[in-house]
Amino acid sequence: MKNRLNALEEILKRRWGYDSFKPLQKEAVEIALSGRDCMVVLPTGGGKSLCYQLPAAMGHGLVLVVSPLIALMDDQVANAREIGLEADAIHSNLDARRRRDAYRRLSEGKTELLYISPERLLMGDLLVYISERIILAAIDEAHCVSHWGHDFRPEYRRLKEVLDRFPKAARMALTATATPEVQNDICAQLALREPSRLVGHPDRPNLIYRALPRRDQLAQILDIARRHIGSGGIVYAQTRKDVERLAKGLKKAGISCAPYHAGLSANDRQSAQDDFVKEKLDIIVATIAFGMGIDRSNVRFVAHANTPKSMEHYQQESGRAGRDGMPAECLLLFAASDLALHRRLSKTENISPQRELAIERQLRAIGRYAVAPVCRHRLLTNHFGAPYPPDGSNKKNCGACDVCLGETKSLPDDEAVLTAKKILSAAWRMEGRYGTGYVAHLLLGRSYERIKFNGHNKLKVFGILKDSGEPAVRSWIDQLIVQDFLEIKEERNYPLLYITAAGKQLCKDKGSVILGMPILPLKRKKKKLAALNKKFDCGLDIDKELFERLRSFRRLLAEKSGIPPYIIFHDSALLEMAALKPKTLNDLRSIKGIGEHKLKRYGAAFLKIINKTND
Repeated sequence: MKNRLNALEEILKRRWGYDSFKPLQKEAVEIALSGRDCMVVLPTGGGKSLCYQLPAAMGHGLVLVVSPLIALMDDQVANAREIGLEADAIHSNLDARRRRDAYRRLSEGKTELLYISPERLLMGDLLVYISERIILAAIDEAHCVSHWGHDFRPEYRRLKEVLDRFPKAARMALTATATPEVQNDICAQLALREPSRLVGHPDRPNLIYRALPRRDQLAQILDIARRHIGSGGIVYAQTRKDVERLAKGLKKAGISCAPYHAGLSANDRQSAQDDFVKEKLDIIVATIAFGMGIDRSNVRFVAHANTPKSMEHYQQESGRAGRDGMPAECLLLFAASDLALHRRLSKTENISPQRELAIERQLRAIGRYAVAPVCRHRLLTNHFGAPYPPDGSNKKNCGACDVCLGETKSLPDDEAVLTAKKILSAAWRMEGRYGTGYVAHLLLGRSYERIKFNGHNKLKVFGILKDSGEPAVRSWIDQLIVQDFLEIKEERNYPLLYITAAGKQLCKDKGSVILGMPILPLKRKKKKLAALNKKFDCGLDIDKELFERLRSFRRLLAEKSGIPPYIIFHDSALLEMAALKPKTLNDLRSIKGIGEHKLKRYGAAFLKIINKTND
């Protein structure tokens, strides 16, 4: 066993250029090599792919990777080949020549790592090529198998049929996001045999999380985009119309961006995706159709212009920021109307009562996350069944979210109850005949014609919150909806605001409520981000001009090879080069992420750029 562990670390250094494994990677590899099943839950950036790539590098047989990410497979193959693995993918987008080459390598027994979609595997025609050689079947994005997870895919439920055809092969289920309930479902649906569960801590300490009320959507998105000029960013919006409007606004402000949604032609979508991954484009504004096939490591911010469907979606989508381990920002702009739209859209689908219940639970959870004035890191990690902080200390301030940075404050308990009662009283008097906007204007004392015509300007609640401002009042209404004191019911295609039984009880001093409000405008935060950057720069004195030259050279090499720049080297490797300024190949070998294959292929060229600076 000791010799095997030493061999694994030697391969890790030689192929990947790292001296040590990330948490749980070695355990996952060891379990797979011993022929046992396991489930691996690691956060984005936690190194899931190495858990199945390293067994392939041992040369004992074929590792099969089942993944729904067809758009990402070619990049995954290119990445594996860059570390010296014999990798292929078989999917519907392959042209005839590449398909023939992949089948030929499979039949000759050359392929060590094969990526395939579940639909393609279930066709069954590949089994003759692979059944005798498979040592490990890795099911990536395994949450897709569960009704209780997000992105449920019915074909994942059928994978057991194929897995049973390889009884001697170990099974490995991998995902970045799975609650304990989803973990149980994954193990059952994939029929994992006495599996070891390797569950990493879901916290991403390099990310700054902000969840704020949506006020001026474009202005709020522009604010975060301007803090990261020249860097990669993703903006998620709920509808195609929102995507086009935000992209137009960003372009008008001189920011490099492109829209991405299903209404665009396939060529336009592919062009936008390619330009973003290849760093020709800074920002993508997209519906959630974008991103599952994106593996750009140096995304510096992810902004949700609308609320996502679930905590799992948010963890997955926001997790595309800072995959290189460097600091990044995540912004969520919340309005309760987003949740209402998600509910309405889910009712148009033919879903089971079990799935409908799961969707409702997911919407409630993301709503609570978005409005509760509680540490965002703590809320996220607790949702996935993990304690915060990870080290078990009593630290209460993460220093990396809007609440802990002092940008969002809780109202004192008595003030929260009084404020809630004022809002609930107004909703109670409106008897469910008006929407949230009308109730907000009533509370703010807006003497609109409709309010005067209805005589509501004479009510005691008229103007009772006029000094609080519209953003705060609308945010509090949303917070009361999320906490089930208010609810929105759609009648004749119009969303009407009702007080719930719990809301009536709170008005009678039965129950408790939490209300928060943002207290600072979103200017500022370069120094907050700079402080976080200092935490992660390991004290290196980086030559920024050299770093930019290395990035430009990397982009040229990548364009020539037709691969994304991150596949050559991550930004973290370039930053280390720009700090240490290695002079020889042996010096370069000491930099994290530079294995022998990449050293041989790119080392001399990068040293040339560095040595020009040294001269």
